Amino acid sequence: MTSRSSIDRPENSLLRTYVRSEAVVVYKTKEDFGGLSNMASGFPLHINGVRILTTEALYQACRFPHMPEVQREIIGQHSPMTAKMKSKPHRKDSRPDWDDVRHKVMRWCLRVKLAQNYEEFGRLLLATRDRPIVEQSRKDDYWGAKLADEAGDTLIGQNVLGRLLMELREKLKDGADGMLKTVPPLGIPDFLLLGKPIETVTARRAGNGEKPQPELF
Repeated sequence: MTSRSSIDRPENSLLRTYVRSEAVVVYKTKEDFGGLSNMASGFPLHINGVRILTTEALYQACRFPHMPEVQREIIGQHSPMTAKMKSKPHRKDSRPDWDDVRHKVMRWCLRVKLAQNYEEFGRLLLATRDRPIVEQSRKDDYWGAKLADEAGDTLIGQNVLGRLLMELREKLKDGADGMLKTVPPLGIPDFLLLGKPIETVTARRAGNGEKPQPELF
């Protein structure tokens, strides 16, 4: 049995079809499973002692390890959508291997979200049971899936984010608590935040000396 994830294999980049009634569809953050979205608030992250408000901001910042000021601007936003928008003017300057490593970065971001929000995020993942998890998107059929009919009953896309969430759900079901509460840095070049190598991430403890946002910006 190979340890290489199916998400890493190019032959698995084909579009998939999902039936809404059989799936957990993630669309709006205020819905029952909205917390699975990278845009969801209430799941803060702490990297190298820096507090980052959403998974979306962390993911976008990882595009620009060579541009710490851009990273600082992205993670300084209070809104995840604004964090995403702040990255857009600089997309052409994303790390050169971004298309090759972005799914690995997303997998790492989700692992961090679980490690540091273990009870609530873990509860949401397990509540999906064995149903497919699908991120509904209006125009992105790589990370998510788009509506394929007027009734909205069918969604088609690669749904890479949903598949990464399902992959993490299976690890959680296996009961590997110790492993999932510690997230080593990715083994890719220049894995940096604000000019410093990203360190191993562990579950948060109250009063662990983390820097509040206002002191950073």
